This record gives sequence, C-alpha cells and structure tokens, in this order.
Amino acid sequence: MKTGKNIFASGWGVIATGAVIGIGAVLLQKLGNPPNMGICVACFTRDIAGALGFHRAAVVQYLRPEIFGIVLGSLLTAVIFGEFKPRAGSSAIIKFFLGIFAMIGALVFLGCPWRLNFRLAAGDGGALFGLLGLVAGIWVGTRFFALGYNPGSLKKAKFSVGLALPIFILGLLGLYFLFPAIKGQVKNALFFYSIKGPGSMRAPLFVSLIFGGAIGFFLQRSRFCTIG
Repeated sequence: MKTGKNIFASGWGVIATGAVIGIGAVLLQKLGNPPNMGICVACFTRDIAGALGFHRAAVVQYLRPEIFGIVLGSLLTAVIFGEFKPRAGSSAIIKFFLGIFAMIGALVFLGCPWRLNFRLAAGDGGALFGLLGLVAGIWVGTRFFALGYNPGSLKKAKFSVGLALPIFILGLLGLYFLFPAIKGQVKNALFFYSIKGPGSMRAPLFVSLIFGGAIGFFLQRSRFCTIG
C-alpha cells in the first residue's frame, strides 16, 4: 500500500513514538516485567540468548515476546506501506565487532539508551555515567566520520535476505508455544528459563507481544532510532 506524506516521520511523530515506548514500558513493569526497566532491547536480547543457552547466567534467561513483537510488527508495517526493501551493506566484519562492543557497553551500564532514559526519568543518578559515556562515544564516532571514515553504502539485497530474521523469530515464537516456561522449571526440552531474578519477571505473553508489535509499527513509521 503506497501512501502520501508520512506524518510519523515528523518531529511530533518521533515524540509520539517515544511516548508510546515510555508509557508502555511503565505498564509492562506494572504487569510483571522487571521493575528497573519495563523494556530494554539490549537486556531482553541478552535474556533470549540465555534462553537459547548461549550464556548460563541463570537469572537472565527468557524468550522475551516484546522483541518478537518489535521485529514482526515492523516487518508487517513495512510490507503494508510498501516499504519492505531488503538492503545490505559493506564492512560486515567491522559492523559485527561494533555490534559486540555496543552490546557490552549497554550491559555494563545496565541497559540500552531506552533503559538509560527510563532510569533517568525515575531519578537514578547512576544513569548519568551511562549518559556521559554515550555522549563521549558519539563524539568519538563523529571524529571518525570527520576524518573520512565511510562504512560503505547500502545496496539492494534479495527478498529472501530480508525474511531471514523474521522467519527465525517466527520459529522461536512457535517453539515458545510448544515449550513454554513452567513455574519452578529451569530447563525444558529446548530452552532455559529463569526461576528467579530479572528473567523470571514477565508480563503476560500476549500483552508483551501486542506492545512489542505496537512499538515495531511506530519505529518503522517514525524511523526512530536511539542507536543511530
């Protein structure tokens, strides 16, 4: 479906997107998600990695439905508005290691920029150190661009390339329904689930999925990105 002007890409659209994320995070926290975040992309990705057995920190293992909703919601939105155009870039190895260090930095300072903002809003002064680190890192990054660094331009990729991650996410979601978390059970046939700590704190499944899908819609339409 082709549309005219995208009102969500305006300044007010970005503000609305931030408001949806902020209000939704508080509601998810009230419904059972960890009280010191509500939602955090870095932390929730870590939890998924733990559920798959890629790390064995027993207190942070859970297949977070919010991440599934964000991916699938943004995909569906892109398809509906005729903007599903898979692209791939160059410098794959450099971007891979940048992703590793971005995740390490996010977890060391207890969360991604979303959680950083939530902590600041809640009066957590410790988040100021994370904010200072984020600002310093951005400044260093801009110096690289000023010196001529160019990661390369994005190029059109095959349709199947763009479907790889959503298909993987759909597969995990299907397996989640087949092998759900059971109270008091650490490991089932496929996944690890926390029975204590942040990984054991969970909002209802379908509420998390719906909220994640709504975020995916707003993110896709507004182009909102706290990492970029």
